Amino acid sequence: MVEWTDFERATIQDIFSKIDHKTVGHQALARCLVVYPWAQRYFASFGNLYNAAAIVGNPRVAAHGLTVMQGLEKAAKNMDDIKGTYAELSVLHSEQLHVDPENFRLLADSITIVVASVLGASFTAEMQAALHKFLAVVVSALGKQYN
Repeated sequence: MVEWTDFERATIQDIFSKIDHKTVGHQALARCLVVYPWAQRYFASFGNLYNAAAIVGNPRVAAHGLTVMQGLEKAAKNMDDIKGTYAELSVLHSEQLHVDPENFRLLADSITIVVASVLGASFTAEMQAALHKFLAVVVSALGKQYN
């Protein structure tokens, strides 16, 4: 079980209260698909992903980005049982979608970059450490079914 400090818990709640989930999710998923183009293979049904402009302008990328952020919000509300919160998603991604779990880490990195750009100078190193820990736990939970 992960031990969370009061600061980490408060920081995760604070971050999620300050960001627009739709915008951050869209930007993070789009960034991930542009920077790591091999991840696009999991989104073939999304249509045109041929270049950065097409990815950013794709409404299905925006919608799925929001879905990702809503899932993270759920994890933020259940920080003591993130693995349980993500049990079904882990099965879906491993057994049905066959997503390489490394892609979860790449998306987590993209989320961190976008959150940093949105929060600017107020996104301190301590906040980044808390977000990194939180996202690492989420990535581990999503990859649980692979082990």
